[in-house]
Amino acid sequence: MKNAVTAVIVLLLAGPLIAQRPSDPALLVPQQAPAMDYVAAPSAVTLPEGVTMGATAAVAFDARGHLWVLTRGAVAFFEFDQNGAYVRSFGEKLFTRAHGLRIDREGNLWAGDVGAHTVRKFSRDGQLLLTLGTAGEAGEWNEAAGSRKLNQPNDVVVAESGDIFIAQGHTPGERGDARVLKFDKTGRLLAQWGGKGAGPGQFQVAHGVAIDAKGLLWVADRENQRIQVFDQQGTFVREMKYAGLPCAMDIGREYVYMVNGFAGQVVRMDLAGKVLAVVGRPGKGPGEFGEAHFIAVSPKQELFVADSVNGALVKFVKQ
Repeated sequence: MKNAVTAVIVLLLAGPLIAQRPSDPALLVPQQAPAMDYVAAPSAVTLPEGVTMGATAAVAFDARGHLWVLTRGAVAFFEFDQNGAYVRSFGEKLFTRAHGLRIDREGNLWAGDVGAHTVRKFSRDGQLLLTLGTAGEAGEWNEAAGSRKLNQPNDVVVAESGDIFIAQGHTPGERGDARVLKFDKTGRLLAQWGGKGAGPGQFQVAHGVAIDAKGLLWVADRENQRIQVFDQQGTFVREMKYAGLPCAMDIGREYVYMVNGFAGQVVRMDLAGKVLAVVGRPGKGPGEFGEAHFIAVSPKQELFVADSVNGALVKFVKQ
């Protein structure tokens, strides 16, 4: 590898690329909207000679503006500074199938493992602080029965109160228990809601979760082609329907940016969820996606997207 290799697309080095690509062509129709005023950057991050990164699963920014990438390679976590320069990496052989990534106000890393059925909290130095779920065992969380199991946890978010929300159930159809679970900061279950279905409060795949400025919970209900909004007690507030497969959101002060799965798009919306513009399409070229999986917006309003199928980290900048 040449010195200071700068990558837009990072090839998978370890572990399979598994994704539930839908067979229904209606789920692959892209969202129609004006073109966004963003273009794909020629480079996303810089890796020094001898350092390689596996397929990207998720991305997040910490309070310092550093980008963190969760990968499905041999090493899980990669940190880059405000200019995309490599800082460090750690976490060998930690995950079966890494999925969502969030960073709380204390700088701790929260990462899901949809294969091992766990969500784990790490310090920024890689120390394991908390595990939710029973490693390697899918099941229900039922305190009365002594069962403390998750089922394919996809994403996690931590509220200002310290309460933890997990969206789970990755596999569409009968397998996978699609629901949202709420825990306090110690890992004690407070509430859960959902189940398979298309009605209000039900999910096919609860794939991504985010909290807006009002404290409302946005859940990307992927195969139902919608985002559902709840209060933090699980009361249904509203839904917004979209073309494609809504996967995850980054909610900012002015816009919401959503990644649209196998439709291969980044969708810009207003804070009410109205579509304003799109960028991206399916493919393997610059600004194209196998699956637009998770998104994080930098303090400079750059868009970083993890493409779990192409194994890519893709960056968009304003024109």
